[in-house]
Amino acid sequence: MLIYLDRELDLDQLVDIARRGQAVALSDQYRARVQAGRAAVLKVVKQRRPVYGVTTGFGVLCDRAIPPADAAQLQQNILRSHATAVGAPLTAEQTRAVMVLMLQNCGTGHSGIGLEVLEQLVRYLNEGLVPWAPAQGSVGYLSVEAHIALTLIGEGQFWGADGRPTAAATQLQARGIEPVVLGPKEGLSLISGTTSPCALGCLALHDMLLCLQAADCIGTLSLEVLGGTDRAFDRRLMELRRHPTQWESARRVRAVLQGSARVEAARRTTLQDAMSLRCIPQLHGAVAETLLHARTVLERELCSCCDNPAVFWEEDTVISGCNPDSSFVGLCMDSACTAAVMLAKMSERRTDRLLSGKGGLPPFLTAAAGLCSGFMGLQYTQAGLLGDMRQQCHPASVDSVPTCGGQEDYVAMGYNSAKRSLDIAQKLAWVLATELLCVLQANYLKGDDLPSAPYLTKLREALNGAVPGFDGDELFAPYVQLLADFILAGKMPAV
Repeated sequence: MLIYLDRELDLDQLVDIARRGQAVALSDQYRARVQAGRAAVLKVVKQRRPVYGVTTGFGVLCDRAIPPADAAQLQQNILRSHATAVGAPLTAEQTRAVMVLMLQNCGTGHSGIGLEVLEQLVRYLNEGLVPWAPAQGSVGYLSVEAHIALTLIGEGQFWGADGRPTAAATQLQARGIEPVVLGPKEGLSLISGTTSPCALGCLALHDMLLCLQAADCIGTLSLEVLGGTDRAFDRRLMELRRHPTQWESARRVRAVLQGSARVEAARRTTLQDAMSLRCIPQLHGAVAETLLHARTVLERELCSCCDNPAVFWEEDTVISGCNPDSSFVGLCMDSACTAAVMLAKMSERRTDRLLSGKGGLPPFLTAAAGLCSGFMGLQYTQAGLLGDMRQQCHPASVDSVPTCGGQEDYVAMGYNSAKRSLDIAQKLAWVLATELLCVLQANYLKGDDLPSAPYLTKLREALNGAVPGFDGDELFAPYVQLLADFILAGKMPAV
């Protein structure tokens, strides 16, 4: 089933295209808008009107007039001169996400790019051609996109079948694809906008939201196996605070605990649990509020034109501004990273309780403590991950380095916010996977002392025996990775 690009695109659709190879097509309305915008740009060139990046130079060189004969060369030059990113490349799914954002950014028609260029990007997506784009060295636009766009004119590199970069010209020739010839404004349109920050932010946020859903369930299972009570999740108590995300988290906790004989017994013996257990809806609800706000912001950006200048064909005008600024993306992803770290810090505290002999569990979840270290090493891993996450949590969007001869004397740094969030999302998944592994082992050691919640049975069925109980020391790291992948695949049973 095709996803037709028109104007509206949501987070899940972007992930389907970027991560799962969903095919795309351009709607008739999309094509009509692009053609109208393109006609307006060509008219500007013909009339020799001063328009930034079309009949002038770029950045601080915007006062340099460009004759019509050099208009096409100008667009090739900006791709070559701005393809300056360095380091390890974006992954295939990250690059595909940026390409989708380039199509969205230009598909409003206000970019003024030609349809042929965009159809080439669609072909790349549908045929699995992935440009090689180094990931380091962007303040929010230009450099990463320039590496991708170079392949359209037969320059730059693609990912090869062996996982190494190969010359774009060679790959295009092998597939019988002709490079495009860029016209006025087309190079600028391809690299101008919040395309890379928004693309990477969307992928990271998608994973953070999956982690949040899992965290409600994992944290609740920790509470149950530690002998905790469900008193703190009473609906009446939750509704004293006007936060729907807290209510929803508490509902999920209650749903996971439904039918638990352990919790039923704890009601008679336990008045109040530790904060990391009874405060799940309050913290997780606050995290949900932050992540859902970020989703709203990113989905708006997904459907926006963030190019400069913008073409208004109905009014026969072109306006210069600053829509490529990535502050919206940067601020919301900085906040999302902080929220993710808060989720991880509570998970680490629950894990500590599981490992420290509380709730009738043996130290480090091994019946042979001393001879065996059990899960002792996993706590070091979790602590190291959390330490990294805290250091990475410093907001990138507060930084700024003047560029372009002072013409861009402020930059938003939204790309750094988004790029960093990918790493934090992965570490969050590992932290939660560690807690989940401890929960499974704790239940293995407890056996059937009292019937656990039916949700635990559903979880074990979903895992299909992939995680056993451990009677001695083993190599535990592969199970952490397996459970992290399980979480990020959205396989935790729904409640």
